[in-house]
Amino acid sequence: MARKALTGLVLVVGVALLATGCGSTNDVSNNPPAGSSSGSGTYFGTRICDRADNSRPGYAAPFPDLPGGASTLSGAGSTFIAPMMSYWTKAYSTSSGVQVAYQSIGSGGGVAQILAGTVDFGASDTGMSVADQAKAKGPILQLPLLLGAVVPAYHLSGVSSGLKFTGDVLGKIYAGKIRMWDDPALTALNPQVKLPKEPIAVVHRSDGSGTTNIWTDYLTKASPTWVSTLGGPSGSTGKTVAWPTGIGGKGNEGVSGQVNQTEGALGYLELQYALAQNSTYGQVQNKAGNFIQPCVATVTRAVNGVTFPPDLNTSLTDGTDPEAYPISGTTYALIHQNQTDAAKGAALVNFLGWVLSKGQDFTADLNYAPLGTGLQQLAVNQLKQVTVNGRPAIR
Repeated sequence: MARKALTGLVLVVGVALLATGCGSTNDVSNNPPAGSSSGSGTYFGTRICDRADNSRPGYAAPFPDLPGGASTLSGAGSTFIAPMMSYWTKAYSTSSGVQVAYQSIGSGGGVAQILAGTVDFGASDTGMSVADQAKAKGPILQLPLLLGAVVPAYHLSGVSSGLKFTGDVLGKIYAGKIRMWDDPALTALNPQVKLPKEPIAVVHRSDGSGTTNIWTDYLTKASPTWVSTLGGPSGSTGKTVAWPTGIGGKGNEGVSGQVNQTEGALGYLELQYALAQNSTYGQVQNKAGNFIQPCVATVTRAVNGVTFPPDLNTSLTDGTDPEAYPISGTTYALIHQNQTDAAKGAALVNFLGWVLSKGQDFTADLNYAPLGTGLQQLAVNQLKQVTVNGRPAIR
């Protein structure tokens, strides 16, 4: 995901900003907002998340349903998108009668299964590498489906959500250089909180993970210590890395379980998992120096100013918008451009066309952000490249 944007489609994404009003709303001081109760001393400083938003874009169907579609589809991959995929597949089955079975096995598994031809679509939070694409039986299309956040989730008795982190501090923790919660680097960021004198129990993914790719992509941009500890950028970013410290959990589910049952734990989770499990989680400093609360409004801003290459595979971390949450990403649907089964091809195009239109209205219900108009249209254009036995599926 950290690849440079090449010449081709340039998108300064005209995302309809989810929040009304203008100007910075980030409270980057060390003081709780006026009128708030300090409690444990933690708080969220980004009031933009409390504003009214336009998170149901109401996209029209991009094309009429193709006739003759199969009644079943199968997909597998990303755990990042799994809660949303469960929601989508149930809603789509109700409206269309088509059953879509999705296995939450991690982005690495999604790539492996689409290459093996054992599923109709894969899902990955990082685009396919050139090496993986070379293994495919024909071109693979990569369609962004939604936007989401990866958050630093922690378990500290008496400390609630809202601790402040910088990318460099997170990188030093995951590099094993900061080992205690009362380390001066953390207390300086959170002087209003009495952080305990106890070790940080680092938790990471044990499987090939797009969530890991988003997390390590951000650490690589924000933490020189992380990069040097992993031996350079080629080793510090990816679906799997050689973790210097910590314990592993399989899937977002496994990391969530480890964090919630381990005092002193710090892990990384897709936002919906943190909220669903009542995990405490922090705010992260972005490129503009603002500490940002992860939410639909701040994740939406992650694509502002991003240049997308023709295959749409690019990094969304550490964006330039001053109100963007910096550890944001997308999940790609991975599909074979040339479909050889007409019924499956029609069903796949119909389902993904629904996800990119009506399905976008449901994303905020599970704390994901919908694709903005520019990126949604680029994803639809990718879908229109599907062929069935060499002929365009959509005519």
